Amino acid sequence: MTEKLLQYLWNYKVFKHFDFKDIEGNSVEIIHFGKWNKNAGPDFLDAKIKINGLLLAGNIELHVRSSDWIFHHHSIDPNYQNIILHVVFQHDIEIHDLTEKRVPTLELQNYIDKNILWRYEKLNNGDQFIACENIFDPKKIPFNFHEENILKKLDEKSLEIEQSLHQYKNNFEAVLFHSFAYSFGLKVNAHIFRQIAESVDYRIINKIRQNPLQLEALLFGISGWLDDPQDGQMKIWKREFEFLTAKFPVSDLKFHPKFLRLRPPNFPTIRLSQLADLYKHQHLFSKIMEAKSTEQLYDIFKSVKASEYWNFHFNFGSISKVQPKTLSKDFVDLLILNTVLPLQYAYQKDHHEEIANEIIERYSTISAEKNTVIKNWEKLGLKVNNALESQSLIYHHKTCCEPKNCLSCAIGFKLLKE
Repeated sequence: MTEKLLQYLWNYKVFKHFDFKDIEGNSVEIIHFGKWNKNAGPDFLDAKIKINGLLLAGNIELHVRSSDWIFHHHSIDPNYQNIILHVVFQHDIEIHDLTEKRVPTLELQNYIDKNILWRYEKLNNGDQFIACENIFDPKKIPFNFHEENILKKLDEKSLEIEQSLHQYKNNFEAVLFHSFAYSFGLKVNAHIFRQIAESVDYRIINKIRQNPLQLEALLFGISGWLDDPQDGQMKIWKREFEFLTAKFPVSDLKFHPKFLRLRPPNFPTIRLSQLADLYKHQHLFSKIMEAKSTEQLYDIFKSVKASEYWNFHFNFGSISKVQPKTLSKDFVDLLILNTVLPLQYAYQKDHHEEIANEIIERYSTISAEKNTVIKNWEKLGLKVNNALESQSLIYHHKTCCEPKNCLSCAIGFKLLKE
């Protein structure tokens, strides 16, 4: 038993019966269990109980053992002066301060199903993919589980976007560019690509975006790739970069993307060129915000490809077989999931428009991701049908399963209670 589990059981009223008696044998009626306080102070606030016909209102403190009251120095803490009930799993010592104030103590160990303790111990043992792997049941996935996870994720992402908007003076287009840069960088270069994007005033990007050659040159130059040109095209990019740095206030800082452990189609050279090509779209931000379906979003990306030089190269100076470097559907899906839908949600929320149901629908029309996390969920018997479900499961694994936050998990709640 842990104090957190005891609080959890009290909050959700998970007991065999409610004919409570305190340690002196007096009947204790819990009229209101109180509000769970996650901050400093008593565990449950504004509770109401009735004992020996006397109605009491105040706060309730929970401990695994009665002696924890002493170890936590509650007697000298003014926050604990309005305690009306001391709830413990095991009563191991009399607390004189509480006895003198006639504060009853309720011992819970005989009111809690031992199976719950066994299941909780199972959740906290081992290094499985998820803590409840040994007792997991796909049928215990609650109704609207995926929708609720996605909305939590979108709300968290909205807070990040709001912070970026504050930093960039409410310029949604700048935030979109930075977010696209992050997504084009994938896991290996995401932060570096964002640094590259944020190192340039977006007003400069906006002025040169209709010229992909110049935007490529700017991105390549900031990446430190044009110092020693190896062929004619690199010399052209270098000339353009020098022109841009002379014309605009561009920082001298260089950010060096990584190639290690990347497949050639994901080389930063290719991805930055594709990003530059995407931004030749006129009114890109408006098109994305006004898109009413996933199909309309796909149309925005279908013609995006790296510049002609990259038909024959993956890296500077190294010839490869002729192959236009277009965006794969899987990559476009990642862009839509990680950048477009969160920004659509944040933008509409900022404009006080309700779009949650539409966004949820768009998630459900995109194919599910295929990665290690999803494969492990599927091994447990879950069928993952679309990106709504895969994104939900990835988010849930990150926020609940990895930190073993089982007591905040809707699945864990069902597994424990049932």
